Amino acid sequence: MRLIEMEIARQGWKGMQCGCGGSAEHLARDLLQLAGRGPRQEPSHVSLEEHVWSPAVLWEPAPAVTSVALAALADDVAPTAREWFLDLLQHMVAGEGTDSATAQRGLDLPELCRDLAVQGLWLLYEEVMSNRSLRAVGTAFEVLTVVEPDRVRLQRVREVAAHWLPVCCRTGLCDDDY
Repeated sequence: MRLIEMEIARQGWKGMQCGCGGSAEHLARDLLQLAGRGPRQEPSHVSLEEHVWSPAVLWEPAPAVTSVALAALADDVAPTAREWFLDLLQHMVAGEGTDSATAQRGLDLPELCRDLAVQGLWLLYEEVMSNRSLRAVGTAFEVLTVVEPDRVRLQRVREVAAHWLPVCCRTGLCDDDY
């Protein structure tokens, strides 16, 4: 069993309300498919928009999905799957609101997702410094602009990685207004 499978298995998907209105248990299969651990054994894109996130809100499974995305970055997944999980992580940390049912329970899903992502700072820095893919580098750096509390360290990495960072990251245009 790989890291991503272990992280998916430890989540209580069946007890979570999905953005589609049903149980979130289908997300476990979707995330495995995204990682290339599904029946076809190769990464296959699955959109989790309107299941986990929308431009306006995050839904209850968002923290669990954030944990799975971080596990995928620590695991051995195909480059395309890495990019998809980085995109997913970016949606989680950039969330602006919480669905009403979850908010009534006093949870702030964007804040929970950002707190989880802070635990994976070094995975994100490794992604930036590896320079494996311009898209992955840019997305990882954009996630860091949201969650990295040490702005001096972030600026130093920006300087060191300037030659391979996308223009928006090099110039600070993608920075969150922390």
